[in-house]
Amino acid sequence: MSYYECIFIARQDLLQSQADALAESYEKVLAEHKGKVVKKEYWGLRNLAYPIKKNKRGHYIFFNVEAPAEAIQEMERQMRFNEDVIRYLSIKVNDFEKGPSAVLRNQEREDNIREKFARDYADRSEDISEEMNEENHAS
Repeated sequence: MSYYECIFIARQDLLQSQADALAESYEKVLAEHKGKVVKKEYWGLRNLAYPIKKNKRGHYIFFNVEAPAEAIQEMERQMRFNEDVIRYLSIKVNDFEKGPSAVLRNQEREDNIREKFARDYADRSEDISEEMNEENHAS
């Protein structure tokens, strides 16, 4: 069997649970054709580079798939007819990347930076409020 990286973008007006259900339906299609999803990642509701079918954002879902070519063709055929899928891409790869994808690693890094900034800001605001209280008591 061959290895594939597949990604599809679902419409922005779907709920995350609906996007996950859509991904599960494609997992079933692959399983019916002797394929399997090795890794599934939900990348979130992200901005598109340009509007597609009046959508400015989309739910990005990524699969690492081990399957025969017929399974990928059937999954893509069903994506083509589904109005909730606005774009899809499947690429044959030699091997899967270990660990989380680059997109998830970048999101985690950004989340860590945001958390650090929030902690620093909270500490700084506490220090300022303490200083103001001390000044008020001194007057």
